[in-house]
Amino acid sequence: MRPALCLILLAAGASAEMRPSLQPEDRKNGSRTLLALDPVHRQAIKATARLVDTGGRAAALATWVGEDGYLITKASEAPELEKLQVRLADGSLAALREIRRDTRHDLVLAQAIGVTGVTAIPFTADAKAPAFGQWITAPAADGQLRLGVISASSRQIPGLGAAIGVRMDEKPAPGGKGVRVLAVAEDSPARAAGLRDGDILLSLDDDTLSQFSQVSQLISKRQPGEIVAVKYLRDGRERACKVRLASRSKVLNNWEGEDFANGGISLRTDSFEKILQHDLPLGPADMGGPLLDLSGRPLGINIARVDRITTFALPAAVFWPLVKGWIEADRHPPKALPAR
Repeated sequence: MRPALCLILLAAGASAEMRPSLQPEDRKNGSRTLLALDPVHRQAIKATARLVDTGGRAAALATWVGEDGYLITKASEAPELEKLQVRLADGSLAALREIRRDTRHDLVLAQAIGVTGVTAIPFTADAKAPAFGQWITAPAADGQLRLGVISASSRQIPGLGAAIGVRMDEKPAPGGKGVRVLAVAEDSPARAAGLRDGDILLSLDDDTLSQFSQVSQLISKRQPGEIVAVKYLRDGRERACKVRLASRSKVLNNWEGEDFANGGISLRTDSFEKILQHDLPLGPADMGGPLLDLSGRPLGINIARVDRITTFALPAAVFWPLVKGWIEADRHPPKALPAR
């Protein structure tokens, strides 16, 4: 047999042996692939709450941390928690009571009013960090389980501050009042709030603007996810809006508005003390839910969708000692001082 023909036959035989046996729907997070994780799936779904706005639209996931209705979620996705509700397993809705907001870790602790008997995630402060390449799983807002791996070493993520998403004229606005907007980023807090090119910013919260540098200075004191009240001038008429700030890195990296994450990225994507990085296919509305290993052991809480292939989670060891203390303080507040 000629050498060339022999090589062709060998290649054909190897190709036949290497042909995948899985069905197309199972070459991803498919039903049969996830069947072995069914017990973990049931546990994760029971321990996950869904936060919705007044229109019933998904805002974020949350993780039950107390059988008496305590839950935690991503703070920057729930800046006005009183306007959200939690959708329970039976489809009913419950109002929320905000207890503690922690901008350092981008977490908020709340309690679903009148809700008891939920399945709380058993976080521990001594949870061992997963190894690089370890398989992990997490629930998504659609009720399905996602499967992936730890894709990088645990580490700190420095922050570049917050941004509103506008380019401003360095020259004073006509009459010396306000700062003229030259351009508004497509995927930015300013665009979402309705600001346009040519608007004149008059104030941020209670601070009157007269120089473009003031805007950066005032925004730099804020965290992504915080809301600022903006007064501006358009066509000679004074208007007002509220702007929910985003991470500066998010705005700068995506000024033209290309959806490079195929589903969006979180408002806040940096300034974390320590994170677990993984590749689970999740979106911004899936943040706030638990991250688990394949045996169902809780590892942390998903906190930021960063780009097309990257999601950050806060390790339980970072936030649980704090959250546990907040819950205990809320359950057992100090006795009132005697009247004098």
